[in-house]
Amino acid sequence: MSTTTPTSRLLMLLLSSAALTACGGGGGGGASAQSSAPAVLATGASAGTDATLAPAAPAPAAEPSSASAPALNATPAQSTPLAASVVDPGTPLPPRKPPVTVAQTGPVVTNVKIQNTTALEQSNVAVTFGQVFAVGDLGAAQTLAGKLADGTAVPLQLDVKARHADGSVRHAIVSASLPRLAAGQNVTLNLEKIDAAAPATATTPAALLQAGFTAAVHADLDGQRYSASADALLRSGKYTSWLAGPVANEWLVSGPLTTAQGTVHPHLTARFAIRGFGTAQARVDVTVENAWAFEPKPQNFLYDAQIMVGGQSVYAKPGLTHLNHARWRKVFWWGAEPAVHIEHNTAYLISTRAVPNYDQSVKFTEGRLADWKAALTPARSEPMAVGLANPYMPTTGGRDDLGIMPGWSATYLLSMDKRLKDVTLATADLAGSWSAHYRDKNTGRPVSLADYPYMTVLGHAPDTANPITKQWEAFPVCATATGCATPNMHDSSHQAGFAYLPYLVTGDYYYLEELQFWAMWNTFSSNPGYREFGKGLFKSDQVRGQAWSMRTLAEAAYISPDTDPLKKQLEGFLQNNIDWYSARYVTGSDNVLGVVSNGYAVEYNNGTGLAPWMDDFFTSAIGHAVELGYTRALPLLKWKATFPISRMTGQNFCWIKAGIYALKVRDTSATPLYATIGQAYAASNTAAENALACNSSAMATSLGLKVGEMTGYAGVHTGYPSNLQPALAYAADVGGSPGSAAWSVFMARTIKPNYGLGPQFAIVPR
Repeated sequence: MSTTTPTSRLLMLLLSSAALTACGGGGGGGASAQSSAPAVLATGASAGTDATLAPAAPAPAAEPSSASAPALNATPAQSTPLAASVVDPGTPLPPRKPPVTVAQTGPVVTNVKIQNTTALEQSNVAVTFGQVFAVGDLGAAQTLAGKLADGTAVPLQLDVKARHADGSVRHAIVSASLPRLAAGQNVTLNLEKIDAAAPATATTPAALLQAGFTAAVHADLDGQRYSASADALLRSGKYTSWLAGPVANEWLVSGPLTTAQGTVHPHLTARFAIRGFGTAQARVDVTVENAWAFEPKPQNFLYDAQIMVGGQSVYAKPGLTHLNHARWRKVFWWGAEPAVHIEHNTAYLISTRAVPNYDQSVKFTEGRLADWKAALTPARSEPMAVGLANPYMPTTGGRDDLGIMPGWSATYLLSMDKRLKDVTLATADLAGSWSAHYRDKNTGRPVSLADYPYMTVLGHAPDTANPITKQWEAFPVCATATGCATPNMHDSSHQAGFAYLPYLVTGDYYYLEELQFWAMWNTFSSNPGYREFGKGLFKSDQVRGQAWSMRTLAEAAYISPDTDPLKKQLEGFLQNNIDWYSARYVTGSDNVLGVVSNGYAVEYNNGTGLAPWMDDFFTSAIGHAVELGYTRALPLLKWKATFPISRMTGQNFCWIKAGIYALKVRDTSATPLYATIGQAYAASNTAAENALACNSSAMATSLGLKVGEMTGYAGVHTGYPSNLQPALAYAADVGGSPGSAAWSVFMARTIKPNYGLGPQFAIVPR
């Protein structure tokens, strides 16, 4: 590297995916334990078919097993029933900074801006959005009232979905009808807390149906027309109310695609979310699924798709190949469609800790915002495409879809630009295109280890034999050898955070389930023995796979509605993982470096080195979970904070190389980890490099850098120092004066990335 100029280094980064494997690759690492590529049972396997299966994975090394699962906020020694997510008052988080744009002393909790996106005046404008709240900001006995900047009162409907442990609102869906929006007008709607009135009773869709509402899906397949009718399903009375009140009512219905003669398609189903505003206007949210978990002969299906609303064709897609265990979504309107863009208050969203503390000083150029939108081409937007995500997740290299949230989502959060919202929501819609969606016919929900602790997509069919029920929990074998082929390959180690932010800001049920589908897939995709069966442990995966799985699981547990049976299951899986890591590392561990060493961690340099960047992903995921209120993980975060802090300020470790690709942490694959970070540094560099004074001109010259420039593509927003930043930010929050000192050193470096190109790693301390 000493002869490489910064410009040529950047060119190498762009031309070679192997040049920056930190952000998604593995370099010399082993294959992901949860990649769908080797997942023999990804398309199913049944008892008695193990002759066609791959050899079983080697037995995992002996690891401490977690004991019975105490509550997430309990101390490790306690054993209490699983409760809703709570913040342990004995281990408080750092003080929450108030949002900079909303006064917390009055009745205003936060605000949103509503923009008329047309050149026409609109009246009686229907709006619905999701809103997350900080602990205590909207009390258990309070609701919201709306007020425009000119003092006009706007009645609001609040459908509360989740509450904090103190009973205050965590997440709710807000609906309103604005009396008038002038052409191009942008109004601020203040959300004021008031005493709650009696809850609204759920209404039926009878009036909407009486007004003539109709919607249907058709699929012409093998010479037959299969259909599902939303209005017929509503008339059956078998619906679930998602929103209920005087402003908006939303009903969820589903049914199989069926011929006129009554033949039911065994795999294809339609799911509708019908949101009625009065009787003249309704939002029609349509999802078509090929996702039953245990239906025999899963496969891809080729059909001509059509959606009808109000007797008119609103969408047609001939020759659609619907991939196995995948789904697609489209949204239309019956009656006038409101043309509005809703901007949330970024400062308030960040202050709630529901999203990381992204640097709000990051600036974006008009060109970059336009580029994000332009990248979402029509070809990348159709069913079974994946939007801005990488269709082959295991691809290595610096990527914008990796991080606690993807680059486009973080850009949307910080800019509130409509184009970025469109991109974020569209790519979340298309997260359904991967074959990672397994729905249980018995529950109608994403399949869960709570019901099938032996199911898996990786391993032998005998591994799925449940000794309690005496049933095989293997997924059925694909109908043909090639019938489940897919261009979209998913795994856990390079998995984007697709649906969490979209659900947070919209409250759309599709995004909630998308988040839950991915969280559940991560729990059951590994070999049952490796994950300790129904515990859903991630310990056998690559460290980055453990990181992104913990992120998705924590988010799904945090934001799932309190009445959703999956919530406690998700929290249970999260609790199991936190307890395992705590027992492995925090309680009596001799691992003083603060590095994760289980799974595929120490696999570099003949089993003596690990990837600090991968470890940083894990630290940031744990930091995110702690901020969401899972303070049972706080001791684990404090232990993890040692590693990023010591790479910046540790004795005999030069921070210039804090973003090193692989760090040697032991002498041989059979010896213990080093006792000091200085030993790791000395063993990872040549004698000549170790003789150089840290951050000296001689060191810079030797490495081909500028003084104060870190190695690892310091000027690139997906480089190794960028990967380090979130971990160091969380470490600074919990690391006391050493954490603050380490952050100061990091911020004093001379070469920094332009996070305006992608701010997914632009997280700063609270």
